[in-house]
Amino acid sequence: MELTTVIKSFEELSNHELYAIIRLRNEVFVLEQDCVFQDADNKDQFADHVMIMADDFLVAYSRVLPAGASFAEASIGRVVSDMKARGTGAGRRLMKDSLAYILEKYGSCTVRIGAQTYLNEFYKSLGFENAGETYLEDGIEHIEMITQV
Repeated sequence: MELTTVIKSFEELSNHELYAIIRLRNEVFVLEQDCVFQDADNKDQFADHVMIMADDFLVAYSRVLPAGASFAEASIGRVVSDMKARGTGAGRRLMKDSLAYILEKYGSCTVRIGAQTYLNEFYKSLGFENAGETYLEDGIEHIEMITQV
């Protein structure tokens, strides 16, 4: 599976790309994780959208937010991988490309995420460190983590 990275602002997204993003987020967060939450949180408009594509299929996605949008620091959120792409390296590529994009756009800075705790070791392998206690968000355990780019 050959992966390509596409990064666009909200205004640059095509209708088809936005639909694919919403669909993937709903498939994983709402259906797979059985979590009812307000996905449309008025932050997508301020985000840069990192899409990992295999051919024309969206296999992984994140949104990069500037400092002050979710946390005091720049952040990566809505990190999601299609079920069929798990174990292929798409998620690792997504996070590495998201961090590289933050460095390119904002320069060296701290990046904060709100990670689902079951992915703690994955994020640690990318340089993140725990930055607080676990908390429940939408019924799922999370922990804030930080790294420096």
